[in-house]
Amino acid sequence: MLRTRFRRLAAATAVAVVGLGALAACGDGGGDEATSGPVKLRFLSLAWQKESLQANKDLVAKWNAEHPDIQVEYVQGDWNSIHDQLVTSFEGGDAPDIVHYEASAIGEFSKQGYLADLSDLISDDLKGQIDQGVWDTVTFDDKVAGVPFLLESQVVIANKKLLDAAGIAVPPADGGWTWDEFQANAQKLTKPGQYGVAWALKSPTNRVLNLALNFDGKFFYTDGGRTEVRIGDAEKEVPKRIHDMIYTTKSASPEALGMSGADTLPGFFGGKYAMLPGSVSLRQQMVEQAPEGFEWVTLPPVKGLSTKQAANPQTLSIAEDSKHKKQAAQFLEYFLNPTNMAALAKGDWLVPTGKQANEELVKLTGGKQGWDVAADSAADLTVAPFQMADGYPEWKTKYATPALQQYFANKITLDQLATQLVDGGKQVLR
Repeated sequence: MLRTRFRRLAAATAVAVVGLGALAACGDGGGDEATSGPVKLRFLSLAWQKESLQANKDLVAKWNAEHPDIQVEYVQGDWNSIHDQLVTSFEGGDAPDIVHYEASAIGEFSKQGYLADLSDLISDDLKGQIDQGVWDTVTFDDKVAGVPFLLESQVVIANKKLLDAAGIAVPPADGGWTWDEFQANAQKLTKPGQYGVAWALKSPTNRVLNLALNFDGKFFYTDGGRTEVRIGDAEKEVPKRIHDMIYTTKSASPEALGMSGADTLPGFFGGKYAMLPGSVSLRQQMVEQAPEGFEWVTLPPVKGLSTKQAANPQTLSIAEDSKHKKQAAQFLEYFLNPTNMAALAKGDWLVPTGKQANEELVKLTGGKQGWDVAADSAADLTVAPFQMADGYPEWKTKYATPALQQYFANKITLDQLATQLVDGGKQVLR
């Protein structure tokens, strides 16, 4: 998911971090506010890529030029340390007015009363631009804790020349392959020295639970206020299919099991792997790192019963302690209007949540570099049960990831995997 991706990449980009506590006197979050002069807001941004940073700073500068009575201070944050910083700043009463984070992480802050309920602060127009399934990811106890604005979907990056050589047509942006077709095509693309697919499964849990929604696999079930892990046929479908590709048809590379998405790129560029299932953001590395003349295409999400995937959008929230919530909401409306949201998504190589922003992004890019596929993939992103489970992070780290790694390494059976996942749920879910 997003936090994993940014923690890995942010460390390599050396973004300067400004301590939130040191800025307490600069804003209005915790101290006495002057009664005259412009309203001052602090905006903590986690943008880190060059193009994204520029887009964020340009929008803040434009807002400040157009709104002399409401001035926004841009504060640079970092994905590696943001959680601890927010804990400290919220508890200390010096949080920034506007906070950039992600849906899976803001629930705890909302439940603790640190984030304002945006239900009555944002316009019906902004609400209507974003699908309800995405709004559900930021709604906790009937309170909207943030505005979801950037999404990350799972697509397939493919070597176009290898597809052509195998006689495999590229599907349209709105009509991806079924899982059966994907697996059959992976076999067609497999030959000595070449695998049809490289599944990068160094961190398999989010990937598996995300794609499990294709078959209505929930993993986490809540009855009578109690949540438990259950593993039925729907939950087994994706792990079994991936396992079969590695060990039965041998169309997926076993050596990719311990790799991250970026680790597979040299083999992909060298023709060792024909297809890479991964994040839509992987397209950026294609553009920046692919050898001259290398032809790649973005294939739509693979379909099971549906193409549903878990949505964990980046979010913008307003601190409950902010003295200027209405003005902060005004800034959010401006910052996330369709044109601006499209620019922010382009800078991060992600998918905007807004329908009109999606349309503008496709027009802006001409749909090239997979932007047409990226935009279309947003339609089936929705909240997943595991995102609402309080014990999920611990279950993932202690039980699910080790068990899935063992299964994909062919060291345990599918039934043993199921047992370990269920038993782990009993340990962490109360």
